[in-house]
Amino acid sequence: MLKLLANNKFTWTRHWCKFNIVGLLGVILQLCLLKCFTAIGVGYLVATVIAVEITIAHNFFWHEHWTWQERTVSSNKTSDRLSRLVKFNSTTGMVSLIGNLLLMKLFVGTIHLPIILANLLAIASCSTINFLVSDLVVFRKQKIKYLKLKPQE
Repeated sequence: MLKLLANNKFTWTRHWCKFNIVGLLGVILQLCLLKCFTAIGVGYLVATVIAVEITIAHNFFWHEHWTWQERTVSSNKTSDRLSRLVKFNSTTGMVSLIGNLLLMKLFVGTIHLPIILANLLAIASCSTINFLVSDLVVFRKQKIKYLKLKPQE
């Protein structure tokens, strides 16, 4: 039992580290997109929606192929991947999108923080929730199915 708990803690820590590496890449992408879109005159809230959605797709790809690779390898049919993408986008995607929009409105529209700083704070605020949802819902461990053998007659 102790070995099982230690192994789960190691797995959880490894996933948390990988999640944050992918997240850091996603933050860089999202900030660059946000800067580009606002620089060409797109409003900061619309730019936030576009940047977040592109980043969600980016993060899903890396989580699918790297962060939780051992959980997705056995179910890599197109229908399974599509199902996970829909789950990812409708759970962590909505947390990111709604959280970023509400927090950007608060940080930029009310408190008047610079757009990039406000976006960094919004991303950090959504991160832990997104990890838990990804680990426990989207890329959850598959239950091991045991075959029942009939006794030979």
